[in-house]
Amino acid sequence: MARPSKPKLSPTAIAEAALQLVDAHGEFTLPQLAKALSVSASSLYNHVQGKGEIIELMRGRAMAEIRLPDLGNVSWQEAVRDIATEYWASYSQHPRLIPLLTSHTVRDSTTLRVYDALAEAFALAGFEPKQRLQAITIVDSFVLGSALDAAAPKIVWEANAQSSSYFREALDADLPDSNRSRATFELGLSMLLDSFAQQVADATAVSGNGPSRKP
Repeated sequence: MARPSKPKLSPTAIAEAALQLVDAHGEFTLPQLAKALSVSASSLYNHVQGKGEIIELMRGRAMAEIRLPDLGNVSWQEAVRDIATEYWASYSQHPRLIPLLTSHTVRDSTTLRVYDALAEAFALAGFEPKQRLQAITIVDSFVLGSALDAAAPKIVWEANAQSSSYFREALDADLPDSNRSRATFELGLSMLLDSFAQQVADATAVSGNGPSRKP
């Protein structure tokens, strides 16, 4: 039998198969992954060191879909909006991956480039280093939570006899909206950006200096 032109296993193939398992079941084990790839579990260790590395590979697979804006040609608000929207769009396709990612330190270089871009955008806005990290964490938490919301059932809340009229009115107003999760994400992102911009304005008013164009 002729040798196959491509190796059966690779980090990319392992990540793709693992992501399919997570999308379907919310978790994966190495024996399950090996079975899906039609190899022995021990064969996986020729390409990855263990489950933690596979999770990072899946993180990189999801984050590779994010296109970064040209920070030299857009405002920092536009940059943050574009990154967050791309981020949400990617993870809303793989919401079951999110719980696995939050328990592992981010080391994937494809992912870190996204945080580099966010840090630069906030630096251009005039945020100090601590503020940058806080802002990145806020954006991260909001995007991941919104991506989980995108996978929620069509009816998220069901009122009962004890529910207030205020809650019932809110539900009645929202239920016909088939694009609730996307619309809510965009509203929340606009509110975050407005809050960040107000922080910049307040800091500028106190210091009397405009935001720096250098990180």
